[in-house]
Parts: sequence; structure tokens; C-alpha cells
Amino acid sequence: MASPSPLSETLRRLDRVIQGKEDRSTLLDAAQLAGRTALPVSTVRSLLQGGVPPDDSVNDRVRMRIAALAEAEMAATGKRMSDLASDISERLGVSVYWARQVCDGKKVPSVELLHGLVEYFGVEEGEAFFTASAADALNRVLLPVLYGLEHPESDPVLALMDRYGVRSADLRAHGSLTREQLDRLLEGVLRSVVPPDGGRER
Repeated sequence: MASPSPLSETLRRLDRVIQGKEDRSTLLDAAQLAGRTALPVSTVRSLLQGGVPPDDSVNDRVRMRIAALAEAEMAATGKRMSDLASDISERLGVSVYWARQVCDGKKVPSVELLHGLVEYFGVEEGEAFFTASAADALNRVLLPVLYGLEHPESDPVLALMDRYGVRSADLRAHGSLTREQLDRLLEGVLRSVVPPDGGRER
């Protein structure tokens, strides 16, 4: 009998640890996970439900994930594709035309250019971010979520969030807090360390 895949094992453990505590769809937001993996939302949803992603080649993965990162960069900065291509051209020493073709997902970059794009987009996982299978890419971002749920005591920030009523799943799933959540967390921290009179000596 074949052993379960790393992703299916991660999902099984997630289901076990959140059973009766969290709604899995709330904890594992497909759109947020798609943004973190540069995978299509439909592929993430399918994988979360135990489905199999469409067959693809390594070149397909590289092209589509660079295009997804380029789209996210433009959305976050307000740049147009021409601006992004020009910036990459200047930073990485390639033609504007070639940079645009790569960012449009029409061309596969050389190994050297791919390494440069890792640095440009700030991809911590290196080239593997672009080349890993969809299942491995999703499993990579789910493992820290799983670890945080299985070992909440190891993360003092998450423990504080739980203590002061901020949903820890928000930080694990999205990687950031809303302003209101951050205010509540900081207020709780300050109350726990500052005396009621503000610490002033009379």
C-alpha cells in the first residue's frame, strides 16, 4: 500500500487538530494560499479537497508562477507591465522585450535570469518556488500553519493573540493582521507589562 503524499498527510493532520475548533475553509483561505504559492485559486481549492492538479511541465510552472508574481507586483505597486519590464531589465541586465515576455508568462527564463527574479521578487524559497509541483508548493505554506496549531506554545505572539481574543488563524493563514486586530493585540501586550499608573513614580 502506497504511503500518503506529503500534502495529503499535512491536510489529514490539519483536519485532526482543527476538528471542532475551526472551520477549515476559514483557516485555509484558498485565495490567500494562492497568493502565497503563485498557484491559481482553482488549483488550490482542488488540492485542498484532495483533487489532483492538471498535468504540467516544469517550464509551465515557471512561466505561470512568474506571471502570477508579476501580476501581484503590479497590483501592489500600481506599476504597468511596461514599468515592471523596464525595472527588471535594468536590475537584471536583460532587454525590456525579454523581461516583458517572461513576466507575461510567454517565455521561460534562463537559470541565471530565474535566480535574478528570485531576488527581485524576494522569494525566500529560491528557484524551488517556481519549479515545485503544485502539491509541494501548497504543502510548503501549510506546514508552518500546521506547526503553529500543533505547537501553539512555541509562538508567543500567537499565544498572546489567543489570550486577548484575536483569532490566531488570521495570522497563520494570511501572514498579517488588520489594523484593528493589531491594536487589540498591542493593547493586550501593554496592559500585561505596564502598571495601571503608567509606571510613573510619584
